[in-house]
Amino acid sequence: MTNYDELKWRGLIKDEAGDVESIINKGGFTFYWGTDPTADSLHIGHYSSLVTAKRLAKMGNHPILLIGGATGLIGDPRPTSEREIISKETVLNNVDAIKKQVTNIFDGNCEIVNNYDWMKDVSLIDFLRDTGKYINVNYMLDKDIIRRRLDTGITFAEFTYTLMQGYDFLHLFKEKNCIMQAEGSDQWGNITTGIDLIKKITGKDAYAFTMPLILDENGKKFGKSEGNAIWLDKNKTSSYELYQFLINASDTKVEEYLKVYTFLTPEEIMDIMKKHNEKPELHLAQKTLAKEIITDLHGEEEYNHALSISEALFSGNVSTFTSSDIESVFKGVPMFNGIESNIVDYLVDNKICSSKREAREFLNNGAISVNGEKVDVNYNLSKDNAIDSKYSIIRRGKKKYFIVRW
Repeated sequence: MTNYDELKWRGLIKDEAGDVESIINKGGFTFYWGTDPTADSLHIGHYSSLVTAKRLAKMGNHPILLIGGATGLIGDPRPTSEREIISKETVLNNVDAIKKQVTNIFDGNCEIVNNYDWMKDVSLIDFLRDTGKYINVNYMLDKDIIRRRLDTGITFAEFTYTLMQGYDFLHLFKEKNCIMQAEGSDQWGNITTGIDLIKKITGKDAYAFTMPLILDENGKKFGKSEGNAIWLDKNKTSSYELYQFLINASDTKVEEYLKVYTFLTPEEIMDIMKKHNEKPELHLAQKTLAKEIITDLHGEEEYNHALSISEALFSGNVSTFTSSDIESVFKGVPMFNGIESNIVDYLVDNKICSSKREAREFLNNGAISVNGEKVDVNYNLSKDNAIDSKYSIIRRGKKKYFIVRW
């Protein structure tokens, strides 16, 4: 299987500009992938492009990851509405955060550039003469993302975004011999603008391919605009939360995710899916996906920690949890203020049990535990036996948890 064939097998090539197959199979080229710093972390939607960039790098090519400090100040046109302007200070902070994140993901083996470094000194007159003069307005109006905004309206700023991204490709082509761009399929219009600029100004060919957007089982893309962002920063989305997200991947999507998000060989993936389909209740594919992604992002220790938390939560043995574990694991779980009290009174006062009689029944049947230990009707809830003197975990039955915050 050639390098190009593997990318196709993984479903990573949707649109192509130029003889992409020959370029990829020959290897030794410089390519780039870019993102605008609209947040201080990338998310799982971006990660598919990062993994593809790492994959191309492993094939012997040089990756340039462009952070759009300049384009982020303007905003890539949305399909339905204008983006809110982000302050320069926020953009610069986001750039620094993403630089650190990408450097960590690539173990320092990548070149990171910021288009603000070359755009900040370009005057409006120079930009219009040296770039705008080569692109026809009718050509821009025919771009899908712009055409869809004509009825609702689009500002001149976002209208010219495609020229700015095209200029990026031209700049990297001339300054760094970057001959290929790889992006999500929603960037196709901007990519082809860059290719056209390069051809018209230098007379040379550039190449590109797009990757299909990664969707969940409901057809929604992974991103913060969809309200379901899974961040790559473990302080925003803990390894445990990421583990839960991945372990719950749909059987209809998990093979696709293994192909896109992991560096397992085609033979390994096919073997995993064969075993998974024989006993889907064991969730082998999802468990493999979680291990590969978390280990790649945060390391083996973080993966083992996420796994141990998950297993402890399933068994009810939460005595080893730290306060930070509790804060990440129990988001959205009912939380009550800590008051030193007999456990029966506390359960009733906070409506964990409907009556003292029900509370005593649960306690006498061993169905109430505090911090992983079963308690009886004589137990007194106190800060002295709280985890890190901050939290107590009350479990009722097998699945219902309640957090006491001291």
